[in-house]
Amino acid sequence: MSLKEQVEQALETIRPYLIADGGNVAIEEITPDYVVKLRLLGNCSSCKMSFMTMKAGIEQAIMKAVPEITGVVAVDLAEQV
Repeated sequence: MSLKEQVEQALETIRPYLIADGGNVAIEEITPDYVVKLRLLGNCSSCKMSFMTMKAGIEQAIMKAVPEITGVVAVDLAEQV
């Protein structure tokens, strides 16, 4: 299974919670140094709790399931800073 497939599989564990709140997440890129860049979609892109969702939910799910990953960032959150 490819690294991207492993990350997708990890995202599937948290995706139902995001969808229930009107949001979702998509993989933009996995960098050569194993940082996953995600785009938050729907309500997740504008929610004030997006940072907490990223750190407490999405990042933990990915890094637990795919130990090779060194970091997880949301490109839309980075653009807002």
